[in-house]
Amino acid sequence: MATGSDHISSFDTKQASGQHRSSNMSRSASTTLDLKNGLEECAVALNLFLSNKFTDALELLQPWAKDSMYHALGYSTIVVLQAIMTFEQQDIQNGISAMKDALQTCQKYRKKCTVVESVSSFLSRGSLEQMTEEEMHAEICYAECLLQKAALTFVQDENMINFIKGGMKIRTSYQIYKECLSILHVIQKNKIEQQFFYEFEGGVKLGIGAFNLMLSLLPARIIRLLEFIGFSGNRELGLLQLREGASGRSMRSPLCCLTILAFHTYISLILGTGEVNLVEAEGLLAPFLQQFPNGSLMLFYHARIELLKGNVEKAQEIFRKCISVQEEWKQFHHLCYWELMWIHVFQQNWMKAYYYSDLLCKESKWSKATYVFLKAAILSMLPEEDVTATKENVVTLFRQVESLKQRIAGKSIPTEKFAVRKSRRYSPSLSAPVKLVLPALEMMYIWNGFPVVCKRKDLSENLLLTVEKAEATLQNENFSDYSVDDECLVKLLKGCCLKNLQRPLQAELCFSHVIQSEKLLKFDHYLVPFTLFELAFLYKSQGELDKAIKALETARNNYKDYSMESRLHFRIQAALHLWRKPSSD
Repeated sequence: MATGSDHISSFDTKQASGQHRSSNMSRSASTTLDLKNGLEECAVALNLFLSNKFTDALELLQPWAKDSMYHALGYSTIVVLQAIMTFEQQDIQNGISAMKDALQTCQKYRKKCTVVESVSSFLSRGSLEQMTEEEMHAEICYAECLLQKAALTFVQDENMINFIKGGMKIRTSYQIYKECLSILHVIQKNKIEQQFFYEFEGGVKLGIGAFNLMLSLLPARIIRLLEFIGFSGNRELGLLQLREGASGRSMRSPLCCLTILAFHTYISLILGTGEVNLVEAEGLLAPFLQQFPNGSLMLFYHARIELLKGNVEKAQEIFRKCISVQEEWKQFHHLCYWELMWIHVFQQNWMKAYYYSDLLCKESKWSKATYVFLKAAILSMLPEEDVTATKENVVTLFRQVESLKQRIAGKSIPTEKFAVRKSRRYSPSLSAPVKLVLPALEMMYIWNGFPVVCKRKDLSENLLLTVEKAEATLQNENFSDYSVDDECLVKLLKGCCLKNLQRPLQAELCFSHVIQSEKLLKFDHYLVPFTLFELAFLYKSQGELDKAIKALETARNNYKDYSMESRLHFRIQAALHLWRKPSSD
C-alpha cells in the first residue's frame, strides 16, 4: 500500500530542523502566510514531531499561530496532546488557551456565512464559486480545532455546563465534516481544479473516518440516542475513509495511519473483542517505521504489534528503546511504563511489575487511584518477605485509593470506581482487612489482558497454575461474606486460562459455576455478565453462533448497575457487530 510517508519523506529531519530556524527571518516583512506556505511548514513541523523534535516543532509553528490556520492547528494540536498526556491542570489550561486562539485564527479565514449554514445553497446550484479554496481549508481546520477543544473541555473540570458545551462543540464539528464531505463529492464530480485538493481531501477523510469509527464503537442504546440528534457511525465506512487517507499524499496521512493503529492495537483490545487485524496494522506501520526508525510513536506501535503477536520479549526490547530514544516528552515514557508493567504481570515477574507501577505512581498524573491500586495489587502477589524488602505497606496503599479518585466531565472514571470498591476490603472501619484474591490478575482481566497472552501457551499455563493455587487456598479457608465472590472470581479467571489453552469443556464448567452462583454474590455483581461474555466466545469458537449471540444479549439486557458496565457494553457491541455482519475488518 502506498502511504502518506511519501509526502513527508522529502523533508529529511536535519533539513527540517534547520529550516524552521530560518523561516521566520525569511518572512520578516510579512504578517500573514498563504495556504501554500502554511501547508509546507506544517508538514515540516509534523516531520519534526514524528522525529521526537517536539520543541523544534512548536518553535516553528508558534510565531505564526495567530496568522496562519495550519500553523494554528499544528501548534494547538501539539499543546493539546501534551495536556492530555500530562493531565496537569496548567497544561490543560494552556491547551484550552491555544485552541481558543487557533479557533479565532481559523475563523478569520472562514466564509462569513459558515459552511453549516450555507453549503446546501451552494450544492443546490451545483457550484462552489462562492467559496475559495482557502475558505474550504479553514472549515476543515476549524472542525479539527473544535473537536480537540471539546476533548479538553471534558477533562477541564466536572461542571455540567462544560459537559454540555463539549457536546455541542462535537456536534458542530461533526456537522462541518459532513458538509465538507458533500463539498468533496461535488469537487470530484465536477472535476474542479484545486491546487491543494489532496490536502482538503485528507482532512475530510481523517475527520469522517475517525468520527464514524469512534461512533460505531458505542453501545447500541447510546447510538440510538445519538442518531436522534443527527450522529451516525459506520465502522466499515470509517475504516475505508482512514485507509484511503493513510494511502494518500496529504499531510494528514500519518494521522490517518496512527488512528487505524490505535484502533487495531488498543481500542479493539480495551473496548472491543480482542480480535485484532495485525496484518493491516503491520502493513500500515512499515513505511512510517522506515521513515522514522527512532520516532517514539512509531516504536510504541511497533512494540504493541509485537506484543499482540505473542512476541513478548521483543516487545519489551522495543518499549525500552522507545524510552531511550528521547527525554523531551516524559509522557511517552509513561505509556511504555504502563505496557512494561503489564508484560511483567503476564510473565508473573512481580518485582519488575512493581518497579514500573511505582514509576507510574511517582511520575504520571493520569490516574493516581488506578496506579496505586495496581501497585498494591501487584505487591499482594508477592511473598511477605519480598513486600517487606520494598518498604511498602500494602494495606496503607489500598487505603489511599479512594482519596485519589478523580472526575472527568462530572463522572468518576470506571476503572477508578472499580479500584475504590475493591479497596474497601482494607477499610479501617473493618475489624481487620479482608485480603483480595489475585487482585493483579483481576485487573489484568478488566484490562482484557487474557486475549493478549492467548498466543503464549507457556504464559497461559503458568497463569493457570497460579489461579489453581489460589483456588486450593480458598477451599481451606473459613467461610465469610466474601467467600462466594472470591470463589467466582477464581472460577472466571480459571475459565479464561482454560479457554486460552483450548480446553473448552473445562472452561465452560468454570463459567457455568459463576452463572449458577449469581444469587449468592454479595459484592462483585459484575462477574456474571462478564462471565456470560466469556461464555459467548467459547460458544462461538465451537461453532454455536446462535447460543453465543443469545449469551451476549442476556449479558446486555438482563444486568445493570454493576462495575465496568459501560466497558462490557462496548465489548458486546463490538462482538455483535462482528458476528451479525461478518466482514474483512
